[in-house]
Amino acid sequence: MQLREKDLSSHELFMLAAELRDMTSHFGAKLFINDRTDIALAVGADGVHAGKSSLPLPQIRKLLGPSQLIGYSAHSVEEALLAEAAGADFVTFGPVYYTPSKTVYGPPAGIEKLKTACLALTIPVYALGGITMENIPEAINTGTAGIGLISAIMAAPDPAAAATTLLQIIDQHALCSRSTHT
Repeated sequence: MQLREKDLSSHELFMLAAELRDMTSHFGAKLFINDRTDIALAVGADGVHAGKSSLPLPQIRKLLGPSQLIGYSAHSVEEALLAEAAGADFVTFGPVYYTPSKTVYGPPAGIEKLKTACLALTIPVYALGGITMENIPEAINTGTAGIGLISAIMAAPDPAAAATTLLQIIDQHALCSRSTHT
């Protein structure tokens, strides 16, 4: 889970991060704090998710130490390669598909650039941006380590049912992938 709240005060962000740390620990899930290494350290998060405007990755690593993870939001293959070279443990790559929240980054990267990133990097690449229930199989078939999404669940009339469907789609795809590779 990534906590990405840019409009909260430091105190509010800390309180929310602490609550999420309790929840994610209970369920055995990882917690990443977007851009705030200080908050990540304060709540014992699993890592920080960074981007172009964040502290440089070597400085984040120095603060976090070797055991916590650093993710990086990349919007091109070149940027993803630079993040890997600078010490990122994984990248999120996108937007793969059109999504209104990412229009500032220009047109979607598309499925072919996602495939290229997956082949070019040695660290895990996660697809995000415009991921829907319908295009999950296409995104996963690129060699990506996984997907990230928000609106496919949060904008659904029944978010719990959408999350269940999402997990079923991922499980079905994983079963199909294992049977074709054995």
